[in-house]
Amino acid sequence: MQQFAIVIGIFVALLSNYLIVVKAGSASSMILGFEAWKVMFWVEAIPAFIYGIAAAHLPESPRYLVSKGRLEEAKEVLAKIDSEGVDAEINQIHETFKNEKPAKLSDLFEKIGGKKRVAPVVWAGLGLAVLQQLVGINVIFYYGTMLWQSVGFGESDAFLTSLVSSGINLTMTIAAILLIDKIGRKPLLLIGSIGMAVTLGTLALCFICGADASGSLVGASGVIALIAANLYVTFFAATWGPVMWVMLGEMFNNRIRAVAISVCGLAQWGANFVVSWSFPVLTGKSGIGVGPTYVLYTLFATISIFFVAKFITETKGKTLESM
Repeated sequence: MQQFAIVIGIFVALLSNYLIVVKAGSASSMILGFEAWKVMFWVEAIPAFIYGIAAAHLPESPRYLVSKGRLEEAKEVLAKIDSEGVDAEINQIHETFKNEKPAKLSDLFEKIGGKKRVAPVVWAGLGLAVLQQLVGINVIFYYGTMLWQSVGFGESDAFLTSLVSSGINLTMTIAAILLIDKIGRKPLLLIGSIGMAVTLGTLALCFICGADASGSLVGASGVIALIAANLYVTFFAATWGPVMWVMLGEMFNNRIRAVAISVCGLAQWGANFVVSWSFPVLTGKSGIGVGPTYVLYTLFATISIFFVAKFITETKGKTLESM
């Protein structure tokens, strides 16, 4: 559901941008007395305001409430999810907090071979968080419009193409919600990794072999690249997009859960920053070009296949207390 909320936001933002461009004629044209690209940024204030109002009505985590001794409030929250077995659930959660100290970064370390090292499950979580971004997914959404313009699409068509990709992202996230408890977390990750490796490899070949001297895709390469890009989004959205967040929420026990998720979340957004910052540099005049950049993303997608197969354990059907 977290990923679902994210992709709805991406889709609405791109839809808003597309409508503004269509109305203005281009991102640099005037609308309401201002350049259209400025209006795109100002529109963001609307969901920010709505979020501020909505956040005030969010319920607290029942585990947090139990840890603070606010059991009645915890029961009320749990009853909204499932009215049966609330007392048993409260007791089970309460047991995990007995005689426990507040979580610290040092809890992420355990003795291995006589030395304190980062626990393997934490490395697994960090790997999932970082690889989800290193496959380059947000390049499609952050720079999709510029990318498609650079290879020959008109500005309006480039905005529309990015909107279509976002629509696929939204649709396939819904598919993931329906499939994740039927297929399982690890199988979905493996399917996604293989699919992303193939589609990213196809994109790389299109940009390396199908572009002219100016960098525009010629002949069938443009159509193939567009199909490959949307299939790539399809595989990511149905697997790694939501499943990574589900795994982070399920793979750590209560003793380290809060700290481990925080560290993995930081790593995920750190990787997001590195990818989004590096793409213009890598594809610029002094960079390696679009094709070789997609080869890098293909490499990380390939690495993710072996990483999931070797280091990720299925969490389907397990409770946090059993981890």
